[in-house]
Amino acid sequence: MELSVIIVSFNVRDYLKRCLLSVQNATYNIDCEIFVVDNNSGDGSADMLRDEFPGVNLITNKANKGFSTANNQAIRQSSGEFILLLNPDTIVEESTFSKCIDFMKNNIDAGAIGVRMVDGEGNFLPESKRALPTPATAFFKTFGLSFFFPGSGLFNRYYLPHVNSFETSRTEVIAGAFMFIRREVLKITGLLDEDYFMYGEDIDLSYKLLKAGFNNYYFPEVQIVHYKGKSTSRNSYNDIHHFYRSMRIYSRKRNKEKFSPLYFIIIPAIFFREGISLFNRFLKIGFKR
Repeated sequence: MELSVIIVSFNVRDYLKRCLLSVQNATYNIDCEIFVVDNNSGDGSADMLRDEFPGVNLITNKANKGFSTANNQAIRQSSGEFILLLNPDTIVEESTFSKCIDFMKNNIDAGAIGVRMVDGEGNFLPESKRALPTPATAFFKTFGLSFFFPGSGLFNRYYLPHVNSFETSRTEVIAGAFMFIRREVLKITGLLDEDYFMYGEDIDLSYKLLKAGFNNYYFPEVQIVHYKGKSTSRNSYNDIHHFYRSMRIYSRKRNKEKFSPLYFIIIPAIFFREGISLFNRFLKIGFKR
């Protein structure tokens, strides 16, 4: 088997259907298997899959197990030489998979690649290419300096502003929305860290790939549409909590490996930012009533 495409889905039936149609078009002449892990959706997603996509390997969970655990369920059952973790709120082009496979075969140092992502209106998504959130990088982002100096390689290093969005280059973090991985490297790094329920697991795995001696690449010769936020309840209370919890988990894990005094500032700052986000969410709900 050449490629295993894995999609974790939760209450996004219509987006999932469009995603799968594009995936099927992109698998022409590719030995590919498709897995969908449904995290106890209540919108009829599983029934739609059984009726309209009988060739898809469906795994149904009786509870929402989160992104990392659900992906790992499918990875363990898959057999592809390459594994693609794909969000259900994405649309891929017909040549997407063939181009990614060719790149991986021609660059044996590549552990994983990410691609150029745009939103539904064609706007470039900066998370297509990112740096690891080192203590300094996380500090500048947490305190908003990256927002005020978007073109700065120092204050906004997280989004790698010096890297042309149309040029193939090495990067540090591959976005979980489209993470094209060489299976062999997972035997070294292990699977996704299940301490992360949602968010942060892509950063964690990207870090482990680099630590294992592989390179991560940003590959903009492939472009996909990512309807950002449709696969999660963006800005809900749970979503905000999971996001900032993941940032704290990552900071704690990495600090154990390499101590930084900024850690004692970053963790309280993450709690502070979470409080602001929750308060803003409360105000928005209050004004809508």
